[in-house]
Amino acid sequence: MQTVHELRKFVAPEFIFGIDARNLIGRYAANLGAEKVLIVTDPGLIAAGWVDDVEKCLKEEGIPWYVFSDVTPNPRETQVMAGAEVFIRENCNSIIAVGGGSPLDCAKGIGIVAANGGHILDYEGVDEVPMPCVPLICIPSTSGAAADVSQFAIISDTSRRVKIAIVSKMVVPDLALIDPRVTVTMSRDLTCFTGMDALVHAIEAYVSNASSPITDLHALEAIRLIQQSLLQAIEFPHNLEYRSQMMLASLYAGLAFSNASLGAVHALAHSLGGYVDAPHGEANALLLDHVIYCNFAASPEKFRQIGRIFGAGITGDPFADRDSLCSAINAFKKAAGISKTLSDLGVTASDIGILAGNAFKDACLVTNPKELGLDDLKGIYERAL
Repeated sequence: MQTVHELRKFVAPEFIFGIDARNLIGRYAANLGAEKVLIVTDPGLIAAGWVDDVEKCLKEEGIPWYVFSDVTPNPRETQVMAGAEVFIRENCNSIIAVGGGSPLDCAKGIGIVAANGGHILDYEGVDEVPMPCVPLICIPSTSGAAADVSQFAIISDTSRRVKIAIVSKMVVPDLALIDPRVTVTMSRDLTCFTGMDALVHAIEAYVSNASSPITDLHALEAIRLIQQSLLQAIEFPHNLEYRSQMMLASLYAGLAFSNASLGAVHALAHSLGGYVDAPHGEANALLLDHVIYCNFAASPEKFRQIGRIFGAGITGDPFADRDSLCSAINAFKKAAGISKTLSDLGVTASDIGILAGNAFKDACLVTNPKELGLDDLKGIYERAL
């Protein structure tokens, strides 16, 4: 059993949480010495008007900017390299990322290349980034990815059809301005998918073999908040109380997984998302209960605690408790609107070998509570078909 005597570190950026936090961007950009800013975002955030708010604040501080918005869901290595080229060409010295996980991860990739040179794919893995990113401020627009507080950057390698994980304290942003108001323009599906992503972050961090009492505190509270608020945020998207609770859950989950890392759900979802270009949160949700089924025996008491939060019938019988928790998670994700299978995403039995092989190489698998082999990963994909 883990004790508080085990060595653990906890890394987090400065962050400001609250309604209209985004409007502090000009002041903090100036504090970080911004001379010209590259704003990394996507067309949807521009259309929603959130980038206008950032530009207004920068203008008030006399800080020039350039907007790079060629970012898609599951940001590609080509987009990172194009953004780095723009950063250098425009003589920028800092980055402001406005958006969900995709613009934030793309911004981190741009910052890595701008500071270190080379190609973004050179930095795959853990602690492979030698020099810190250029100054980076994040304004998250979703309550799920938590890239604004994490040590992770996830980039799609289009040639291999996989997502790579870059894990390094060098990619932790300098500041996050976490404003729940920015999330009210999310679609129903995006609210659902990003909320499920936050749930998976919290669950995987909680049962991770690198967890600690510090990360457990954040992970458990994130699970409780999501169980209480996600369905309401989907149903009442303009309710700032529900949006604030989900943003807080995303923050807690982000602090937890950034320090305890993740597990098999993310390893499998990264492989799946890179292969079929599926939304990351949806991929996580489709796999979650199947991975819990496989992992339960490796951390039964923690999984039972999760079960109690979701109202599962916990009796002490390991097989009954496992099945009850999986059923409760399955019911929750269906209530949120997720009922697809991997087959619905176009995955066939013949794809499973490739998917499992890619997942087996993912850094997130290292901290899964149970050591899984290729056959285990294939079995999870098969059950999710």
